[in-house]
Amino acid sequence: MSPDIRLMRPADIPAGMRLKDIAGWNQTRDDWARFLRFNPEGCFVAERDGRVAGTVATIIYEGRLAWIGMVLVDAEFRGQGIGAALLHHAVAYLDAQPIPCIKLDATLQGKPLYERFGFKVEYGIDRCVLRRTCRGGSSSSPPNPDLGAVLPIDREVFGADRGEVLRSVAAAAPELVVLARRAGSLEGYALGRRGSLADHLGPWIARDEQTARALLDHFLERSHRETIFVDVLRDNRWARTLVNEKGFEFSRPLTRMYRGENRHSGQPKLVCAILGPEFG
Repeated sequence: MSPDIRLMRPADIPAGMRLKDIAGWNQTRDDWARFLRFNPEGCFVAERDGRVAGTVATIIYEGRLAWIGMVLVDAEFRGQGIGAALLHHAVAYLDAQPIPCIKLDATLQGKPLYERFGFKVEYGIDRCVLRRTCRGGSSSSPPNPDLGAVLPIDREVFGADRGEVLRSVAAAAPELVVLARRAGSLEGYALGRRGSLADHLGPWIARDEQTARALLDHFLERSHRETIFVDVLRDNRWARTLVNEKGFEFSRPLTRMYRGENRHSGQPKLVCAILGPEFG
């Protein structure tokens, strides 16, 4: 029996939180709210017997590419085609825009489903986790970080304008915004989110290893959580070396995938870590 699929509403956020808790994910109510704020017509839930049994959320970046995230299915209803139905609904919605390229970050479990929908591998990502003794303390970062120099660079690195999302992330955790300048030029930047389980470092962007190291050092000083997550590009040797030096441990693999024409692939060589599998 096919599930009933409808638009997600703010009142559904507790149900989304329940599903992400079952999956052991790090998202917060703010992450769900970002999807509903920036693309309210592209977030959906699947219902069975009047209960939210699954979710999917989308966001569109500048008309260049779209992102699919929060693909979750209640463990009680897995294996009944709910994930496939939600994905079909989300892809059909995005194809009607039209959007030339759709992207997502796949888990090992989700990758075969996405392949059936025509998604192809772009590159690999590794979730790494740092567990440490909480040090406490306070932050001296500015209350409203200026992202004016960051956003044009991020558009080129990511491949599309995601300024609204980055501003929202920076406003929620200004103390986790780190900028690296040299001779008046912005050489890199890092943002962070306070997740339900850990602080999440990302995006972490650097033009060279020295800048990448400085950004990581400052981020770890700014964060006072015992657990830090970071999703590192597998081919970025700087990032892998640096997180290993700091004591991060491999947690799980992800695969960035795309469907359609990947004309705006950005500059992955400058990406130490992504914003996160929810938003890219």
